Amino acid sequence: YDRLLRIRALRWEYGSVLPNAIQFHMSAEEVEWFNRYKKSLATYMRSVGGEEGLDLTQDIKPPKSLYIEVRCLRDYGEFEIDDGTTILLKKNSQHFLPRWKCEQLIRQGVLEHILS
Repeated sequence: YDRLLRIRALRWEYGSVLPNAIQFHMSAEEVEWFNRYKKSLATYMRSVGGEEGLDLTQDIKPPKSLYIEVRCLRDYGEFEIDDGTTILLKKNSQHFLPRWKCEQLIRQGVLEHILS
């Protein structure tokens, strides 16, 4: 039960895709449980909050500002923000982006929050 609680916490910390280093230490049953939990959470988030749903994994801590400066740690490709602007995320490039749009990429290790 303790491991399942930890696996559930991993979904909130890393998002819907776990790093390979973490998955390596999980049994097949644990990976299956994670995938079922991930789908169940996604279904619930789509069912609340209107047409687009409500992403409960965003803003786990209250933000100090709506935009943050980030550095890209690896090549990611094109990234679209709400106003339709497309940004090319290349390794070592820096951008000033809406916090909620890049929080998931920060957790995945694609972006790094630059603290002034």
